[in-house]
Order: sequence, then structure tokens, then C-alpha cells
Amino acid sequence: MESNVHVAKQQLLDDFSKVVADAEGLLKAVRDIPGEKAEAMRASVEARLGVAKERLRAIQDTAVEKTTAAAKAADTYVHDNPWPLIGAAAVVGFVLGLWLRDPD
Repeated sequence: MESNVHVAKQQLLDDFSKVVADAEGLLKAVRDIPGEKAEAMRASVEARLGVAKERLRAIQDTAVEKTTAAAKAADTYVHDNPWPLIGAAAVVGFVLGLWLRDPD
């Protein structure tokens, strides 16, 4: 479940990054169109694009912070409780060995 959420968040970030890149490309393409209306539109899009970039950076920073905190918590748990985890790994290995062993 946690992995699915992480994948969905990463996909959302990737999609958002693509939208920002596409908007930047669009702005470059219409940069030379004259007129007050076009200039107002460009200014508005540039402002919104700036806000979107800041939000994307904030989301990425939060994701990095949460991932780092989770990794530190897992590391601390493993160091504080090695024997239960070693036992669980041994049981899993034993069960997999029985399941995968050759019946001959």
C-alpha cells in the first residue's frame, strides 16, 4: 500500500513537472507576439508558473524530508532490535527454502 502511494505521488510530481516544462515552452513560443493583451497573458502565465514551480519544490522538499525521516526511523529500529528481525529473516528464508526446494 505504501509503495502504491509513493508511486502515485512520484507520478503526480513527474506529470506536474511536465506541465511546468510545457508551459515554459509555450511562453517561449508566444514571447514575440505583440499586443497588450498578449503581454498581460504572458505576465499572468509567468506568475502562475512561478507559483507552480515553488509548489513543486515544496512538494519535493517535503517528500525528501519524509523519506529521510522514514529511513532514519527504520535504521534506528533495526539497530535497536536486531534479533527479532534476524529471526524473522531466518523464518522467511526457511519457508522459502522449503517452498522452492527440489522434490527429487
